[in-house]
Amino acid sequence: MKEGKLIIFSAPSGAGKTTIVHHLLNTFDEYLEFSVSATSRKIRKDETEGVDYYFISVKDFKNKIEADEFVEWEEVYKDNFYGTLKKEVERIWRKGKHVIFDVDVKGGISLKKKFGEKARAVFVMPPSIKSLEERLRKRETETEKSIARRIGKAEEEIKSAAQFDVVIHNDKLESAFADAEKITKQFLNIF
Repeated sequence: MKEGKLIIFSAPSGAGKTTIVHHLLNTFDEYLEFSVSATSRKIRKDETEGVDYYFISVKDFKNKIEADEFVEWEEVYKDNFYGTLKKEVERIWRKGKHVIFDVDVKGGISLKKKFGEKARAVFVMPPSIKSLEERLRKRETETEKSIARRIGKAEEEIKSAAQFDVVIHNDKLESAFADAEKITKQFLNIF
């Protein structure tokens, strides 16, 4: 199996990383494939098993940790685990593609440390904390308590931006798309 490269997008919840990753997947579909993360959280109404996440129980997640089946994993909130399965990265590389990740900030840092020069870690910077809060409210999937928790976490995550290779400022989506395309082309040598 020929190992490819990895492009990691991380950001606070609501910063637009998922939108940017979907844009890149559409733009560079012959080169990139999305790494589907595993999570122990409950599936949301607009999500699909095996497309958005692999939804597994807390018990099964912990068993997979014990069996060393993850490239990286994090307990983001109490009993709310997220991680990247080794077999997911291997599946994409077997297809001859590069892996693109949409992961939280700690996961992004872990992946970059593990893969080093084979990975490009991109931090998506939101315009402001206030704009993050507005985006989270528009989703209509969050409670007031979860919004407050995510905003508190976002303030801490923004402090980690310097640990990433590149920072994209998502003030205007079209500019963020253009920046992400340029980073991807350069890293994967697509011209």
